[in-house]
Amino acid sequence: MAEFDPTQYGSSGIADEYDALYEHEWDTDDAVARIAALADGGAVLELGIGTGRLAIPLVALGVEVHGVDASPEMVAKLRTKPGGDSMPVQIADFASADAGHGAFSLVVLAVNTIFALPDQQAQVACFANAARHLRPGGAFVVEAWIPDVGAFRHNRMVRPRIMKEAITSIETVRLDPVNQMMFTTQAVFSDGSVRLYPANHRYAWPAELDLMAQMAGLEREVRWANWARAPFDGESRTHVTVYRLQHAHH
Repeated sequence: MAEFDPTQYGSSGIADEYDALYEHEWDTDDAVARIAALADGGAVLELGIGTGRLAIPLVALGVEVHGVDASPEMVAKLRTKPGGDSMPVQIADFASADAGHGAFSLVVLAVNTIFALPDQQAQVACFANAARHLRPGGAFVVEAWIPDVGAFRHNRMVRPRIMKEAITSIETVRLDPVNQMMFTTQAVFSDGSVRLYPANHRYAWPAELDLMAQMAGLEREVRWANWARAPFDGESRTHVTVYRLQHAHH
């Protein structure tokens, strides 16, 4: 399998237009409200803080936010924003970063960032590290999509992503069902130019994530279809799951 580099996504140049591209693609308002409620006055650690889409509005609400990200380019963007200059952020690996064990009431991993980790081993290590950062009774919230391997023909797929008047994008996806990998390239068209952004996903079903949580001493508390807390059912294409630290974990 090709060597996997989690920093590749940020260094592809997408950091420069990430905010413009995804401004209305995610439900930021509900996510921020839900994260603030789950934090319940405590400190939040966001794994994959990126350009601060969630962190900046959280800080504006008075929530203490710390971050970890693999991409120096994304964090550089975060630093240019109000409140982002003073936020404690580490450029590090989610699985091994130490932002203060036992210091957080909530650890957040939003928009599929768990799938940016290269294999099951790294994802298991990430859950364990999230648990280490939680104070007793703290929570780990994960937002991810539900893999839809039925959408592929001969392990290939093309799909529209962003559809706006002045900017549009198409994603080509190759599936490797043996290793649970999706290799994607998003082609963004605007202003007469095309930019290509590669991203790899090591996908996992909700049940597999639940098992990773269990191994880390976390128990599933609730699973919603989205940040607005819509019920999760067989038609749901995404999930937001809250795991709770059950006991002191060694």
